Amino acid sequence: MSYCLNPTCPNPENVVYSQRCQSCGSRLLLRDRYRVSKPLGQGGFGATFLAQDEALPGEPSCVIKQLRPSGNAPHVLQMARELFEREARTLGKIGNHPQVPRLLDYFEEQEQFYLVQEYISGATLQQEIKANGVLSEAGVKQFLSEILPLLQYIHEQKVIHRDIKPANLIRRSQDARMVLIDFGAVKNQVTQAAPNQSGQTALTAYAIGTPGFAPPEQMAMRPVYASDIYALGVTCIYLLTSKTPKDLDYNPTTGEMMWEQLVHVSDHLTGVLRKMLDVSVRNRYQSAADVLRALEMEPYLDSLAKSLLVKSDTNTKEKTSQLGDNSAILCSNPSAVGATATGVAQVAAAIRARRAKIAEAAGADAGGIRPAAMGKPGMLPNSNSNSANTQQSKAGRRLDSQTLLTAYLKGRRDFALHNLNFLNLQGSELSETNFHSAQLQSTNLQGANLHNSDFGRASLTRANLRDANLSKAYFNHADLEGADLRGADLSYAHLSNANLRGANLCGANLTGAKILDEQLALAKTNWMTVRPNGKRGLL
Repeated sequence: MSYCLNPTCPNPENVVYSQRCQSCGSRLLLRDRYRVSKPLGQGGFGATFLAQDEALPGEPSCVIKQLRPSGNAPHVLQMARELFEREARTLGKIGNHPQVPRLLDYFEEQEQFYLVQEYISGATLQQEIKANGVLSEAGVKQFLSEILPLLQYIHEQKVIHRDIKPANLIRRSQDARMVLIDFGAVKNQVTQAAPNQSGQTALTAYAIGTPGFAPPEQMAMRPVYASDIYALGVTCIYLLTSKTPKDLDYNPTTGEMMWEQLVHVSDHLTGVLRKMLDVSVRNRYQSAADVLRALEMEPYLDSLAKSLLVKSDTNTKEKTSQLGDNSAILCSNPSAVGATATGVAQVAAAIRARRAKIAEAAGADAGGIRPAAMGKPGMLPNSNSNSANTQQSKAGRRLDSQTLLTAYLKGRRDFALHNLNFLNLQGSELSETNFHSAQLQSTNLQGANLHNSDFGRASLTRANLRDANLSKAYFNHADLEGADLRGADLSYAHLSNANLRGANLCGANLTGAKILDEQLALAKTNWMTVRPNGKRGLL
């Protein structure tokens, strides 16, 4: 079909390869090369269409955006035209990023403005959630790990997107990468233009963005980089609940979105999202890098800090209380310390110093376990020993196979920091489980269902994961050295920074997996291995 771009055409649909519209007589071949086939959507200032470039071999698809302001008042036309030109300049500047559509052409024809950009084939996040349901915590972490570096890049180019939302994020079908589209609302600098006599400029006369996704300062026409952080946080709530902002309640006193009772995620992720969604821009994360640092921090600082409070006797309690309450406050609130790399280092240093001093006061051995708990000479009274045992760190807690499986059947999904080495969990149902920083060395997980599970920073050396369902699993910084992954389903798994030295990936399905060639070069593959691009063969 050839589609007519005349906004007033009564019947824009025409037969293929027509030269002129049968209804209005307009030329159908734009700039003697672009043939529009169907409309894709329309916003406040532009309509988008799918087209084919007949001047290139194979007539590849492209997207054409036509300037179509919603009103014809002079100031509206001025703003629409400036925004349209700004989008073209922005795409020209940042469109070389693999997660941003490339600008292919920009021109004016018959007093109409057109922008031609790369066509991204795939489903939007909004379509994905409607079709497949909400994401788990691991899925949201994977999404953030994909989009935050892109947002950091955009901000480094001094660009504020101003319209981040599920409908503007497409998972490209070719490689499953997340692509951010619709740069029609971008702002190229943080400082506002000088106001005219009416107190507003053409570009700031209207709040630009999507209500509910745009934070208060953006709706007040004062967007900053942190405004995109807020919109990304709202997007995460949608991914976890499938509810749009208009479907959620708001605190009438503070204006804050009330979402925490609707999600089932760790305290750590809750804290990160809470800070992303702070209505006060001063208290929000100021950059994408800040959010990334907060996510990369040990998610269980609170439980780690509590495990350090080993009680021995009254004297030990007094010494412990003298170590400084500030470090405990920092540890219990990871969202308050994600602002800078220095802050992260200070928290880590505080934990180490606290552990060392407590160990010294309690007479601990190098492993941080009191002699009383081990029955060594110098044992303290049994009551203190029991207290120490009940407050052991979750990081060292050992579970057997039956206990773990029983807990899972009862609804438990959090086994982070646990010692699960050498367990036999063959064929188990353990999907959407949190194994972050757990020890799973030589554990038998052959044929297990581990779909959407979180193995971030976990140790899986020599683990048996043969034929396991690991689709959409999260392995960021995991150690998979020597692991058996033959025949495993790793489709769309997040393997960034994972150690794959000696891992056996023969026959594994890596379709859409986030993994680098350098990582794969360290693993074992064969002609049955399915590459990330979906093709079978040696890598």
